[in-house]
Amino acid sequence: MSQPRKTIVILGAGGKTGLELVAQARARGHRVHAVEHNTPFDAADGKDVLHFEHDVMTDDLGDAMEGADAVLSGLGIAAGPDTVFNPPPLYTEGTRRTVEAMEKAGIKRLIVVSASFTQTLSRGPMWFRGAAAVGLKSIFEQMKQMEWYLRGKDGLDWTAVRPGWLLEKPLTEDYTVSEDVIPDDLIRTRHADLAHFMLTCLEDGTWIKGTPAIARPEDASVSSPLAVLKEMTG
Repeated sequence: MSQPRKTIVILGAGGKTGLELVAQARARGHRVHAVEHNTPFDAADGKDVLHFEHDVMTDDLGDAMEGADAVLSGLGIAAGPDTVFNPPPLYTEGTRRTVEAMEKAGIKRLIVVSASFTQTLSRGPMWFRGAAAVGLKSIFEQMKQMEWYLRGKDGLDWTAVRPGWLLEKPLTEDYTVSEDVIPDDLIRTRHADLAHFMLTCLEDGTWIKGTPAIARPEDASVSSPLAVLKEMTG
């Protein structure tokens, strides 16, 4: 039995997770309101996708929310020298502004990206835990505050998905989902699999007011200490 068609607002639609959300949502028969602060010049509207150029931190999101059933956020902060110590308040202020726009539009379903490492850093090799604790502390703290905020919104059907260290590889649909934290022998999550799981949560109505964690085993070429360190340092 096919899923009822929904109209989905996708925030951060031009990012790695956002692009996967848009493509997979369309493939699954949904309509998309794709929101990005800089819309690509070749992004054309169609019968299944409308593009909105908005900055979630400053702009009115009302037109993007109109007629939508749910909001899926692919927003994230890249871990670079300019952001790790003083990241923009995308998870905190951005989420608050998103929820306020949803409330005005009468939308109750929200799925956001958090991180398994907000719960515990005891995943991956010891050097990674130490580096993440120092270098990514401010970003993880924002994610925690975002989750605290969502827990206080009684009328909101939210889900905060907690992936591991994100990886740009093709969709597998073969991943492990656990409550709160990824298994202690895993560290990576594919953007494509994360998008797939977020859409599945929406369609099935699962993990409402929950923090599911998602990850999968990956080849040592992308999950070894050297490979992850290379990604962390750019």
